[in-house]
Amino acid sequence: MNGKIVIVDDEPITRMDIHGMLKEANYNVVGEASDGFEAIELCKMHQPDLVIMDVQMPILDGVKASKRIIADRLTGGVILLTAFSDKKTVEKASAIGVLGYIVKPLDEKSFIPMLKVTIARGKEIRKLEHDLSKLSQKMEERKAVERAKGILMKESGYSEEEAYQILRKLSMDRRCPMMEIATTIVISYE
Repeated sequence: MNGKIVIVDDEPITRMDIHGMLKEANYNVVGEASDGFEAIELCKMHQPDLVIMDVQMPILDGVKASKRIIADRLTGGVILLTAFSDKKTVEKASAIGVLGYIVKPLDEKSFIPMLKVTIARGKEIRKLEHDLSKLSQKMEERKAVERAKGILMKESGYSEEEAYQILRKLSMDRRCPMMEIATTIVISYE
C-alpha cells in the first residue's frame, strides 16, 4: 500500500469516485466522512498519511476541520478539494498549513502523482517535527542540569566538574534520568 488516506466530502458519488482512483493506485482508504466532525474523529482513530478534504460541507466546513486536524497533528497532510478557487479560500488554506489545493473536477493523471508527493512531504514534516521535539526536550534537560550544577556550585562550593559528577552519580545510583535529579535539586532550592 502507498499510504493511508481519509476521504471527506458530503457528496457520496465524489467519495466513491475518489475511493476508486485511490484503490486502483494502491492506496489504503481507511475512512470516509461526510462532514468535518466525522473527519476529525476518523483522523483520531486512524492517524492517516493524508486527508483529502472537500471545502464546502455542512456543519463544519473543510477549512475549519483541516485547521483542527493539522493543529492536533492527526495526519501527515491535508489536500483541500473544491469546486471554487477564490483567492480568500486559497489564502485561508495556506495560512492553516494544508499541503495541497485541487479544483474539481479531478484529473487522475495529475491527482495521483500529487498524492505521492504530498504524502512524502507530510512524512518529512512529521519527521522534522519529531526531531525538533527531541531537540527541544534535550535543550530543556541541558538547562535543568546546568541550573542544578550552578546551585550545587553556589550552595556547596563544588567546581563545575564536581557538581556534574555528583549529578551523574546520583542519577546512576538511583537509576533515574539526570533530568529528574536536576529538576529535584532546582525545585528544592527555589
